[in-house]
Amino acid sequence: MPEIQRVLPKYMQIANYVRDQILRGDLTPGDEVPSERQISAEWTVARPTAARALEALRQQGFVESRQGSGTFVRDRMRPNRLARERYSRARDTGKIYPANERATILAADYDAAPDDVAAALGIDAGAQVIRRQRLIHADDEPVELSTAWYAGSLGEQAPNLLIRERIRAGTTAYVEKTTGRRIRYARDEMSSRLAAAAEREHLRLPEPSAVLLVRHVVYDGEDRPLEFTEAVYPPGRWAFETTYPVA
Repeated sequence: MPEIQRVLPKYMQIANYVRDQILRGDLTPGDEVPSERQISAEWTVARPTAARALEALRQQGFVESRQGSGTFVRDRMRPNRLARERYSRARDTGKIYPANERATILAADYDAAPDDVAAALGIDAGAQVIRRQRLIHADDEPVELSTAWYAGSLGEQAPNLLIRERIRAGTTAYVEKTTGRRIRYARDEMSSRLAAAAEREHLRLPEPSAVLLVRHVVYDGEDRPLEFTEAVYPPGRWAFETTYPVA
């Protein structure tokens, strides 16, 4: 018989919450994280539980303690910000990017759907699609090159997709608002490969260089694919997904 998943221990829920703040960019390298006393008061837990949450973050490499000063986000933290973190940040703060990140839209036009794009969107290969490509910098360093595709029929409902300017509310939120299709869930697939010439140029990589490849598909409430994005990230950075109990 299938079993209901057990809830994570309280200390791990707290650690995951702080971890997500770090991954979203709400807490940046060098920022102080809440103390044991603050965590204990805010979460209504005993001090040992708060201490264990901070220790879990230390063991995972997110924070470091400084004698007599407190606990801080590690200076060398270089996480890739995946779509999940950006959705969460946009929902809670109304902003997609933290202060040290910026995005440049490199392309916004119609194109013929490549085979993998057509398969992800559930349309015919070669059908007209909207293509938006962006380059993200963090602290003036290129950290992500991504291309998002949408069915060409969205061009009339969401014309800003075809303008080479940032959509301040976020592209997904804009598509939701203009089409009335509510986002229900998304799926990420991760792999790696050698960077193409254009990717090396944008990400300032030598030849050859490996990149992390993330394919991201967004689905609406009727399980229909709405957006397909392929993003590449330079080496030396990493993606952290989740912490889960092991029976």
